Amino acid sequence: MPLDRKRCGGARLKPELERILSRVQKPARYTGGEYGSTVKNEGVSCRVALCFPDTYEIGMSNLGLRILYGVLNAMDGVWCQRVFAPWTDMEEEMRKAGIPLYALESGDGIADFDIIGFSLGYEMAYSNVLNMLDLAGLPVRSEDRKDLRPLVVAGGTCVFNPEPLADFVDVFLPGEGEDVLPYLVERYRAAKRDGLSKEAFLLSLSQEEGFYIPSLYEHVYHEDGTLSEIRPLNGAPAQVNKRIVHDMDRALYPEKTIVPSTEIVHDRVMLELFRGCVRGCRFCQAGYVYRPVRSRSPELLIKQGIGALSASGYQEISLASLSTSDYRPLGDLCDGLLSWCEPRNASLSLPSLRADNFSMELMRRVQRVRKSGLTFAPEAGTQRLRDAINKNVTEEDLLRTCRTAFSGGWSQVKLYFMLGLPTETDEDVLGIADLAFKVLKTFYDASPVRNRGVRITVSTALFVPKPHTPFQWEAQDTREEFERKIALLRSAMRSKSISYSWHDPDTSLLEAVLARGDRRVGKVIETAWRRGAKFDAWEEHFSPERWKDAFAACGLDPAFYANRVRFKDELLPWSSISSGVRTEYLWREREQAYRSEITPDCRRQCTGCGADRLYTEGKCDE
Repeated sequence: MPLDRKRCGGARLKPELERILSRVQKPARYTGGEYGSTVKNEGVSCRVALCFPDTYEIGMSNLGLRILYGVLNAMDGVWCQRVFAPWTDMEEEMRKAGIPLYALESGDGIADFDIIGFSLGYEMAYSNVLNMLDLAGLPVRSEDRKDLRPLVVAGGTCVFNPEPLADFVDVFLPGEGEDVLPYLVERYRAAKRDGLSKEAFLLSLSQEEGFYIPSLYEHVYHEDGTLSEIRPLNGAPAQVNKRIVHDMDRALYPEKTIVPSTEIVHDRVMLELFRGCVRGCRFCQAGYVYRPVRSRSPELLIKQGIGALSASGYQEISLASLSTSDYRPLGDLCDGLLSWCEPRNASLSLPSLRADNFSMELMRRVQRVRKSGLTFAPEAGTQRLRDAINKNVTEEDLLRTCRTAFSGGWSQVKLYFMLGLPTETDEDVLGIADLAFKVLKTFYDASPVRNRGVRITVSTALFVPKPHTPFQWEAQDTREEFERKIALLRSAMRSKSISYSWHDPDTSLLEAVLARGDRRVGKVIETAWRRGAKFDAWEEHFSPERWKDAFAACGLDPAFYANRVRFKDELLPWSSISSGVRTEYLWREREQAYRSEITPDCRRQCTGCGADRLYTEGKCDE
């Protein structure tokens, strides 16, 4: 089949699109034709619209989207194209001109595609999902889309609780897209050839592992609003298990990827070292739902990294994983990459570093080309609370690392914390300021360039209890309590060398509601969207009052979802989805949190979470 990885230009813009682009900001978001994009000219039997419910700059920074783009376009007869949420100025012009939401590669409206797939990594993008469907000219509710085409599917971290979007999505994929999405496409193509109806296709798909069909489950509620029963219909399984990539060395990495024609958030090569995390921080959803740990070999990573830099022309490569410094052969990997990068003045960055295994020697090597500040996430201000969340980092670890860095000439440190963690007290809150001042003192004790000053940035996210974590049963602090804690911490930050920023409590409240919501929350999302909600992750567009009114109109209380402790035997809305980690294990971890007991990381001792049952050889890499 003729396939052209476009080197420049692209499909000729349609006249109606050309007319409106001069009236919008950043028109390069909407033109396509980037270097490395894929165009298939004939023989296409299945078109997939890969949708990211945020702007081009954010979506093109997502490595998962690039991987799926490469995987699907490697299939004969399949053409995967990209779709991003148009900014409000572009949406207004599109609606005026009658231009439906279109894919960048062909310019065709996505309502005529076979499969529309949404990547869901953040709950605050839910209103954009509905807006994109509507802009495509499609009914937003699944029940109103009668035909097999287009089939609306969704994957990503958020679908481990699919219920808030259950009314709008036909199929959820609670697993890793490289494994499950090509299989779905093949099943769809067969159904299309055989003339199956949408209902018949979904029923057959429900018998396969890794596909959650919300229309085949009935949710029944107690009078107090809690779930009493989830009834599978027509032979659907009681629980859907996620599917995973078993061998990361065989998984596709997009060396020849798209080079954006406008600046994006992460404008660099990203290299995924491993999937999963050995640490088990009790608040971290990604650390649990991406288990078991699976690594790529350093030899392959060196080859892939150099290949990606060569093919793209980028001058920076970033090593991406949940905890980069936990990759065992990290030193060998960096040496291999640097031997190619240094002569070409390309830089190597290491995000997701931990204070307990920080290597100053490694940092000196990787920052020969470009020296940046250091970033660490102690998460909590006292050791008691760090033990409760199983952070496994001590104050001594952090100060020792800072002392080493400051003595080596570093003068910028970013520290990330979380407010509202389970068992948190005011002493823990003030401990954040205390730790920041200890880091400041360490600079003046250790730095050879004290006269230049130091910049310490303290940021606090607000705790959001997430499904499939030990804290999934916890209550979130109320908005008033968050504001009190923020004010308490602000009053303790009295140094010009320390700056403090914090997340918005209203945003965190809605995130908690959407993260742990049941199927009834779907009508709130639709009501808020019909009243103008979109781009809720963006401060300039998020309206707490709009969402408050939507909850009131639907007769639901957001506090029921965000600020209420769940009991051990309560049926949770996401119980139909299995991440591979046993619920009993999560509850045990919660109990240990209240005793401030730590659990060793997976490399030291297997604690029997259950994720190894998903792995081909019956054990995790670590």
